[in-house]
Amino acid sequence: MEQINELKYLKVFQKVTKLISMVLDHQQVMDTIVRELPGLLDIDAATIRLLDPSTQTFVMGAAHGLSMEYLSRDLIDTKETIAMITSGYPVAKTNVDQNVPFKDQDLIHQEGIKSVLTLPILFQDSVIGILRLLTRRNRVFTSEEISFSMALAEQVGIALSHGRMFTEMETQITFMKDVQDISSLVSSTLDLDSVLHTIVERLSRSMGCKACTIRLLRPETNQLELVAAHGISEAYSQRGEIVGERNIATALSGEPVSIYDVSHDARVLYDDNMKKEGIKSLLAIPLKVKGEVIGILRILSDVHHCFTSSEINFAVTIAEIGGTAIQNARNYLKITLLFNQVEESERFVANILNCIRPQLLVVDKDRHLVLANREFLTVVGKEENEVLGADYGSLWVGQQCPVGNCPVEQVLATGQAASFEHQVIREDGPHWFERTASPMLTQDGAVEYVIEVISDITAKRQLEQEQLERVKLQGVVELAGTVAHEINSPLFAALGTAQMLEDEMESKELIEDVQTIIRNLKSIGELTRKMTTMTGFESRDYVGDTKIVTLR
Repeated sequence: MEQINELKYLKVFQKVTKLISMVLDHQQVMDTIVRELPGLLDIDAATIRLLDPSTQTFVMGAAHGLSMEYLSRDLIDTKETIAMITSGYPVAKTNVDQNVPFKDQDLIHQEGIKSVLTLPILFQDSVIGILRLLTRRNRVFTSEEISFSMALAEQVGIALSHGRMFTEMETQITFMKDVQDISSLVSSTLDLDSVLHTIVERLSRSMGCKACTIRLLRPETNQLELVAAHGISEAYSQRGEIVGERNIATALSGEPVSIYDVSHDARVLYDDNMKKEGIKSLLAIPLKVKGEVIGILRILSDVHHCFTSSEINFAVTIAEIGGTAIQNARNYLKITLLFNQVEESERFVANILNCIRPQLLVVDKDRHLVLANREFLTVVGKEENEVLGADYGSLWVGQQCPVGNCPVEQVLATGQAASFEHQVIREDGPHWFERTASPMLTQDGAVEYVIEVISDITAKRQLEQEQLERVKLQGVVELAGTVAHEINSPLFAALGTAQMLEDEMESKELIEDVQTIIRNLKSIGELTRKMTTMTGFESRDYVGDTKIVTLR
């Protein structure tokens, strides 16, 4: 009988070994084992749970013959049983429906489970999961069955590890290509929105997950803001803040967080929105730039998924690439805004300068023109691109302005402000210009630029000339009044004497001579009267260079 059992075990062992050797994907390995073992070992159901290193809990990997309600229960077994399994020992139980020291007794009754054999799945002396064999009738597992099942579980551990390694090798090759592709895509643009949406779209596709989101910390509030999402509904994306979740706090501290079952993990605030979205597992990765966390990247799966180290490393690598690309795009955006502000400021300054009536130009220390307003360009009759960068001296060729008196040269030589007035003869007559130059100094006091203002002071000069003429006229008027006053006294005496002589003379010829004298004296008297009441005069050409004056 013992030989028959050994032969049976050998056949089962060979068949299981053959089955698990036919597939390389570890998920297929688990699915194959739980599907085939019930028929080979005369049991009703089988499950495989894998150890999640991040939580030190066993999460569902594969199951056959059991309801989802039973599989989704909170506790797998008692603490004592889990402790023994974790230590590498098998645990066999019968009549489990009669002696259930935890709250799932009704669920076990409903499922009809009577006996359970729980086996550690080992690889290189480390527990990587548990294999549970269940029956709906009481069955006492013999020591031979337990030993055989332990050997079988060990083969399962080897198969799972090999499958994992093979899968991870394939995955790593795929991930390497994806890293190159995503890196090329995000580095090919400096548009922030494009970078963000490329990351979430490609990462969810590469990891075969439902969705991916990116939330960035706002510097002014230090709050997370959803900036990019792929694969989630509008209602889910607008469900509110997530800062209260422990997985977010852990990720913000700089560590990735892998969660197998979001509905039964205290690190997730599982709500109706997440339930409706069908999210079952998530991976939260910190987005870093030079060691500083700037946001959170979350990968969401609509199937229960235990994220492998390769997947986590891949997500971390993409997050590092993404963090750098995001920072570069942000910096580019800031530079673009700064350039726009500078251009706007330049336009504002240019508009102000162009409203200035005097000519204005700026010369650098090498005597090259670096700025000129519209008034200057209009006067010289050139476009801006024709004069910018030109040698300052070339602007004044043919102008009646001695180089030795140039105020710009004086500023460059002395570092002090200077001014100079000069005359230019034009078709409409002489024009006077005042040129004032002021230095712009560096921090060490050297002249870096010279600002020159050229003002047409012809009208000012003409006004000054008119004022001078008025002063001269006032002097002439005052002098004429004084002279007329001095002349009047002897003039009136001579006129009185002449009139007396006219009355006394008898000779007609003498009388006519005296009358001529009287007329002339009266003309002189009229002239002195005009001189005393004079307010102005006009001069006009007479003969040669002589001018005559008409009194007003």
